[in-house]
Amino acid sequence: MQPTLQTADLNVWWRMIRPHTLTASFIPVFSGTAMAIFDNGFRADMFLAMLLASLLIQAATNMINEYFDYVRGLDNEASVGIGGTIVRDGIAPKLVRNLAFSFYGLAVLLGVYICAGSSWWVALAGTVSILVSYLYSAGPLPISSTPFGELFSGLFMGPVIILITYFIQTGGLSASVVCVSLSLGLLIGAINLSNNIRDKDGDKAHGRKTLAVLLGRPKAIVLLAATFTAAFVWIALLAATGYVTPWALLVLLSVPKAVQAVRGFIGKETPFEMMPAMKSTAQLNTFFGMLLSIGFIIGFFAAP
Repeated sequence: MQPTLQTADLNVWWRMIRPHTLTASFIPVFSGTAMAIFDNGFRADMFLAMLLASLLIQAATNMINEYFDYVRGLDNEASVGIGGTIVRDGIAPKLVRNLAFSFYGLAVLLGVYICAGSSWWVALAGTVSILVSYLYSAGPLPISSTPFGELFSGLFMGPVIILITYFIQTGGLSASVVCVSLSLGLLIGAINLSNNIRDKDGDKAHGRKTLAVLLGRPKAIVLLAATFTAAFVWIALLAATGYVTPWALLVLLSVPKAVQAVRGFIGKETPFEMMPAMKSTAQLNTFFGMLLSIGFIIGFFAAP
C-alpha cells in the first residue's frame, strides 16, 4: 500500500523538494534585494513574497522533474541526485504531480499580491517563468533533454528572478543590475551543467542531447571551468570600470570553491564519485551570491 500525504514520513516530503537545490532560488532574490537596498529601494513585503514564490516554483520544478522522469523510466532506486519519493519511497506519482501543481497555484497567488503592489507587467514574466519551469521536464521534447537546459535555467533563475526582485522594490531597472545579474545566471547554469556532467552516461543511454552528452565529459568540464571564470572576470570588470561598487569584489573569496568543483569532476567516472563536485558547484553559487549581496549592502552603508 502506497503512503499518502498524511502518513508519509516528513523526511520523505522534505527530500522530494530537493532542499539542496533551493539556493538557486533564494540567492537571486537575496542578490536582487541587496542591489535594491544599495539603490534605496528595499520593500520587506515584496522581498518576502518574491522569496516564497521563487522557492515554491523551484520545489514544484523539482517535483515535476521527478514525476516525468519516473513516467519516462529514467529514474530507478539506484538513481543518484533525486528525491526518490516515487521510486524508493513508494509515493503515488500523481500525488507528487498534484502537489507540484498546488505549489504553482500558491506561487500564482503570491504573484497576484506582487503585481498589485508593483506592476501587472510582472505577471507576464512570472507566467513565462512558470511555463518554462513546467516544460523543463514535461512535453514531447523537455528542455532538460536538449542542449538548452543550462541556458533556460541560467536565464530564468538568474537574471529574470533578480530583475523582478529589484523592479518590484525600486519601481525600475538599471543597466548595472542587468549586468550583475548575468554573473549569477552563469553560475546557476553551471549547476545544471554539473548535473548533466554527472548524468551524462545515463542521459546518453536514454537518447538525451544535453550539452554534456554532445561535448563529452572532458570538454564539458572545461566549459564548466570557463563558466566559473567568466562569472568572476565579469564582476571584476564591472568593479574595475566603476560600474558597480568595488565591494562586489568580495565574490573573489569564493574562487577556491570553484577550483574545488572543477577538480572534483576531473578523472571521475561514476555519478556517485561526482556528487561532491556537484555539491561544490551549488555551494559556489551560494557563496558567490551571498558575498555579492554582502558587498552591495556594505557599499550602501559605506557610501558618503
